[in-house]
Amino acid sequence: MSDNDVDEPSDPAPPEADEAKQGVPRDPGRAVGAAAQEEPKPPSFVVVWLTRLLASLTAPLAEIGALARMLGQVVFWGLRPPYRGRIFIHCMEYVGVQSIFIVGITGFFVGAVLGLQLVNGFRDLGVESQTGSVVGFALSREIGPVFTALMVSSRAGSAMTTELGSMRVTNQIDALITMAVNPVQYLVVPRVVAGLLMVPILTIFFDVIGMSGAWLVCTKLLGLDSGVFLDRMRWIVDWKDVQLGLTKSAVFGVTVCLIACRQGFYASGGAAGVGQATNRSVVHNAIAILVLDYLVTGIVLGEGLG
Repeated sequence: MSDNDVDEPSDPAPPEADEAKQGVPRDPGRAVGAAAQEEPKPPSFVVVWLTRLLASLTAPLAEIGALARMLGQVVFWGLRPPYRGRIFIHCMEYVGVQSIFIVGITGFFVGAVLGLQLVNGFRDLGVESQTGSVVGFALSREIGPVFTALMVSSRAGSAMTTELGSMRVTNQIDALITMAVNPVQYLVVPRVVAGLLMVPILTIFFDVIGMSGAWLVCTKLLGLDSGVFLDRMRWIVDWKDVQLGLTKSAVFGVTVCLIACRQGFYASGGAAGVGQATNRSVVHNAIAILVLDYLVTGIVLGEGLG
């Protein structure tokens, strides 16, 4: 066999061919011409704006749905044993007893300012004797329940959110599940029941302190007759007015504690996430109190709802 019959060694295949045989995707940076892959274009400003608008419109509905779901869980687990009486008493003491000071201070000065404003305005009309009736009517129906719920939300509701949020981000709630303890029954139910029972009691306390502040300012500082002030108050304020205020306060108490527990129970993102959840809790509670105030009043009075 001659040397000419010897096969020449073939050229080595390019690395791209080896990668193709092995199923390795080609690097777009090495692609040429029509084979080059184009990067996806970012969405337009209109698409981004519409997406954010839709999310902002659906967020309240999603929040209402989450609250309704948690309320259903509270009712379900609240009717099932075990009933942990010590936890219930502790939550009632925290929501009710520890809120007496701030509710009392707020009630006194709200009543005092209300009496001062009413006397100053009614004297121009010659009907300053009606100050007691208007003060009692306003406190029992509107001001008492709303201000009490706002104070409880600011003090107890924010603390509930912070406490449950800290438990969530440190996996303490997951530990309860691991120990076969339902976290809604153990953490949320006692707080919601405490709000249901204690906020109406705090509302009565607010009304009494507010009327006392108004009486003190009107009779001792502005010269109104004490007997006329109290007689007009008894003449106008009826049990149905107090009952409306207590109904509102019960609804507000459940709502405040439910929103606070919902925000803390599903908090995420570490310490910053707990702070954001607490902020959302206070804001959402303030909005919910004012909206529910109108809705409950319209339902009880049977008008104003269309």
